[in-house]
Amino acid sequence: MQIRDVINFLEKIAPPVYQESYDNSGLIVGNRQAEVTGVLICLDSTEAILDEAIEKGCNLVVAHHPIVFKGLKTFTGTNYVERTVIKAIKNDIAIYAIHTNLDNVYAKGVNEQFAAKLGLVNTRILAPKRLRKIVEIWEFQPNLELTEELSQAGFYPDTAERQLRIPFDVGEKGILLNILDKHGIKNNHYQIISSENVSTKVGAGMIGELPQPMQEMKFLKFLKNTMQTGCIRHTALLGKPIKKVAICGGSGSFLLRQAIQHKADIFITGDFKYHEFFDAENRIIIADIGHFESEQFTIDLLFKHLSNNFSNFALHCTDLTTNPVQYL
Repeated sequence: MQIRDVINFLEKIAPPVYQESYDNSGLIVGNRQAEVTGVLICLDSTEAILDEAIEKGCNLVVAHHPIVFKGLKTFTGTNYVERTVIKAIKNDIAIYAIHTNLDNVYAKGVNEQFAAKLGLVNTRILAPKRLRKIVEIWEFQPNLELTEELSQAGFYPDTAERQLRIPFDVGEKGILLNILDKHGIKNNHYQIISSENVSTKVGAGMIGELPQPMQEMKFLKFLKNTMQTGCIRHTALLGKPIKKVAICGGSGSFLLRQAIQHKADIFITGDFKYHEFFDAENRIIIADIGHFESEQFTIDLLFKHLSNNFSNFALHCTDLTTNPVQYL
């Protein structure tokens, strides 16, 4: 089993095309063709994480956060990023990051795990992305086998006047074009055009409902215990039960407007700045539980994905807490 096999599997769950423009998900250090001896799963790849990987015989670290966000011009070990990369190279350890692409998928992603911890139902993407496109096939001859295979793969084509139009998300492009090629439909037979429709499968944050409404302080205590956070910073309580809940793992303050528009009773995320709390304006409760705390169960999520599909090598969740924020 090679590192590329693990990468290919993870990228079917969270295609790289779904990551944000500022992000650096993917293989950061290492050789895709190397045989996997073991995988260590963590939130942050640090020097201590690499020491743990060495101790456990793992040559692949799967992290949520990329250790490198921007170009490195020197490798002198003057900061933790350089030292981590140097140590990984010296010890033949690959580092793979699955970050905002895993944040942005509805199914099997960070926010689905977050919502499940809180027991939310009727969940959907809070801020869907405009990632829809359409394959338009000219001079289409009716082909029942093709249309059935497209439907089984989750594509729903429309046929009109010898044209076949197939909506798809950008992350599904490879799957769709492989099906068309299999049926002899080459790229000179179709064009890909943009669509204004938003995707229901990809986007930032999630919104859902509690099975039963909860009194505000009772819910905040439930939230603190469930998400294992040392502190919740929140705005003033509004004196009404909490039913509709908006969430975003990591830094989600940019989604406050959408949470309010969807009439959420509370918005839970991390990294709100002082002045941003004023933007609640008594229309919603903001609950900042911390960046690490809102994403910590991503480790369990990745372990579940990998353990359900690979038995050729040892899988480990890190024993370390990489949260740099401490509470007194």
